[in-house]
Amino acid sequence: MLMPTRVFLLACAVLCAGCVAQPRPAPTPPAQAAPAAAAARAASVMPTAVAGVVPAVAPDVQDFVAQLLRQHPDLERTHIEQLLAEARVQPSIIAAMQRPAEAKPWKDYRLIFLGQARIDAGIAFYRAHRERVDRIADRYGVPPQILVAILGVETYYGRQTGGYRVLDALYTLAFHYPPRAAFFQKELAVFLSLPRGALPGPRAELRGSYAGAMGWCQFMPSSFARYGVSVDAGGPVDLWSSLPDILASTANYLARHGWQRDAPIAVRARAAADAQPAPIEGSAPIHTVAGLAARGYTGAAGIAQRTPATLLTLQGRDGPEYWITFTNFQVITRYNTSAMYALAVTQLAADIAQGAATQ
Repeated sequence: MLMPTRVFLLACAVLCAGCVAQPRPAPTPPAQAAPAAAAARAASVMPTAVAGVVPAVAPDVQDFVAQLLRQHPDLERTHIEQLLAEARVQPSIIAAMQRPAEAKPWKDYRLIFLGQARIDAGIAFYRAHRERVDRIADRYGVPPQILVAILGVETYYGRQTGGYRVLDALYTLAFHYPPRAAFFQKELAVFLSLPRGALPGPRAELRGSYAGAMGWCQFMPSSFARYGVSVDAGGPVDLWSSLPDILASTANYLARHGWQRDAPIAVRARAAADAQPAPIEGSAPIHTVAGLAARGYTGAAGIAQRTPATLLTLQGRDGPEYWITFTNFQVITRYNTSAMYALAVTQLAADIAQGAATQ
């Protein structure tokens, strides 16, 4: 059902944020097993490891290794080739990539992340860890409820971090999913070149999503390298079991992408009867609050008229929904490029903040 009409001025009273720098699909339910024929085709290209022997790899993989070693001459060829020989193609990953949650309309997409169970779990999580969350939130200038909501949308507060080996996911998409092969080859290269001391365990044992996203906050390897924070200075960045690292890394990501402390995120807009037709726009603020009001879209009471803003139109349960969004909304889309994702985070954060304030 639709949320009641209300203003989501989620100001950054105290918090942090951060995560996946590169665009990637939003989390979806586990993929079903691929048909037997697909599995057989995948098995035909899987490398077979023999004790003490590094099997030959396909020409495209050989080219990848050669380029990786040119960029990182300190890496050991034998070690890299052995890791790639251990990688397994997972047909269910390819199936999952072909049915992203963003293909759903907003009225259906919101139900995935805004059910009462997930809201209640977020409230309980925030209450249990409020002191730590608030401290990190204040350090980075992002509202604590936003930080909690991102973890809620990404992994259900750490309950669903993914069951695929990161190595398998990245290998499968780098060499067996042509539409995104270039992107995932870059991510695989980063993953293989991460310093061993930066990871909390052996590379081949780390688990993540079907897209290779890691830990509670679902960082791709490039985001892990750029924005991962080890609270224990000098230790590994543990996004799987260290809550301080998880919170600080998520906070750092949003802060580094331009989060504005104490600034609005999004408000529900009202469309006048004679409102100009809503244009198709991205998330970047290209108007002002006053400019949208002149076009017939209001609802941002209390926000300076010159504040940069844009209009978001989504298909709700009862027809079009209009939202006025601001710079911080765009920052959330740097975590995931979908405007629906950013709005789900915004609404979940509002519910968590409201619930946590009610004892």
